[in-house]
Amino acid sequence: MSRPLGELCVELDWTLLTGDPGRAVEGAYACDMLSWAMSRAVAGGAWITILNSLNVVAVADLADVACVVLAEGVELPAPVRERAAEKGVAVASTRLDACRAVIALHGAGVV
Repeated sequence: MSRPLGELCVELDWTLLTGDPGRAVEGAYACDMLSWAMSRAVAGGAWITILNSLNVVAVADLADVACVVLAEGVELPAPVRERAAEKGVAVASTRLDACRAVIALHGAGVV
């Protein structure tokens, strides 16, 4: 089942940092290796990671993920936030670790 990103953020107590809250999230992938995420992330899904660099924005854009979810309270530096906004890449943050973030998405009916 797909759910709007903004709705998920409210339900899961995540913070939407940039992007379209109406974008549908249809699955998830958790990985901190850019090359693996590039080839395996689910288009339209949430990519859960602790990485917060400009390269994450590039991979998210290339893989057409619905959003990047920064786990474990990782912050998004201003230059990365600006690039994400330019590219239309949604980024949310959570204090949960990657495993619990996937479990939360499962509980919300996405995974």
